[in-house]
Amino acid sequence: MTQPLPFISALLGAERPLIMEVKARDAHGGNLLRGRAPGDLAAAYERSGAPCVSVVTGRWFGGSAAMLTEVTSRVRVPVLLKDFITRRDQIAAAASAGASAVLLTAALLPRESLEGLSRECQEYGLTPFVEITRAEEATGLPDPHRCVIAVNNKDIAAKERDAGDLDRSRSLLPAVRAAGTLCPVSASAVGNPQVAAGLLAEGYAALLVGTALLRAPSVEEWLREFDACRAGAVVPGAIPVPTTASVSPSAPATPAEPPLPAGPVAEAEGAPV
Repeated sequence: MTQPLPFISALLGAERPLIMEVKARDAHGGNLLRGRAPGDLAAAYERSGAPCVSVVTGRWFGGSAAMLTEVTSRVRVPVLLKDFITRRDQIAAAASAGASAVLLTAALLPRESLEGLSRECQEYGLTPFVEITRAEEATGLPDPHRCVIAVNNKDIAAKERDAGDLDRSRSLLPAVRAAGTLCPVSASAVGNPQVAAGLLAEGYAALLVGTALLRAPSVEEWLREFDACRAGAVVPGAIPVPTTASVSPSAPATPAEPPLPAGPVAEAEGAPV
């Protein structure tokens, strides 16, 4: 078996196996950056001990290709590009911009395309970060030990505006492990440190956390609480229900956002945005 690629190695060797995400806005259009530069956020995550950073460049979440180069220029840890990847030239561009891993959304790709893009990633030395919502999407990937298989706890058909279903992570973990990945990941709807600690106790190797960290008054305090929850007796099977992603009523008002594009599925299919 060939050695895992750097993105997976970083997660498997991490004290806190969290992929910390930079994202401009949430699925409802809420401003998550709040005047902060993507590169500054990524650098702060690295200082906080993030083994990997994710950057969302998809327009549905207010992203752009420039965000990737800004982030990779500021951090030394592996970077995941999250966008709706459907073409080989997008993978080449990600590699050129310094990404270490690329999101491949199984629900949006024909099976042949998913497998072909996964091979293309590996040829460039990138980790395919294959996001699934059904057990059958995890099977048959080329060199699965060199892939991350991530369970998306949100519903892309609902434009990821739902609160998320952590039971999906629990129910799909056996299938994800059986598929051959070294690094099963639970992604989205990881709303608080207790939820995060519970998912790791269930058996996930790593988590992707975005909105919760971006809205946290203090990333360092969030991480301290996470460490405390992991050190406590977190019982597998007792993952608490996540809170919804709505902003607290006491949160300061943010400027009006530009109209949202048609949605993740339309964006991936090349609809006008």
